[in-house]
Amino acid sequence: MAATTSQGKTFSFFMAAITVAAAGLAYVSTGAGKAALVIGLIGIVASFAGFLKIKPLEGRAEVSSEPTVLKLAGIACALGGWLIVLIGIHLSSSVGGRLATTLIGLAVTLAGVVGLLPAAARKNAFWKA
Repeated sequence: MAATTSQGKTFSFFMAAITVAAAGLAYVSTGAGKAALVIGLIGIVASFAGFLKIKPLEGRAEVSSEPTVLKLAGIACALGGWLIVLIGIHLSSSVGGRLATTLIGLAVTLAGVVGLLPAAARKNAFWKA
């Protein structure tokens, strides 16, 4: 996931902090929930500071034109699948109907995320240069 050790550590810290913040948000009515929320938010801010600190160490990013239409199609599929699930739950009151629309929406989302978006990134991949 990360290119360097510092990026990996900072990303791991960010994931832990966002998990603690989400747990604190879920139990915000309790004292421990409020404390977890505050600790999680402080951790998120600290991880963002860490990301900004290691950003200058990465070097210059290569400017390349990636296929915009393919990226937009992948994003549209991802959001469209989510909308299919959301609308399908409200259209059908039966479990079978909801299951069918959920599986269709999941398939559309996965087609966008696993099929179209990586294909857009592979068009101008750095190893093809």
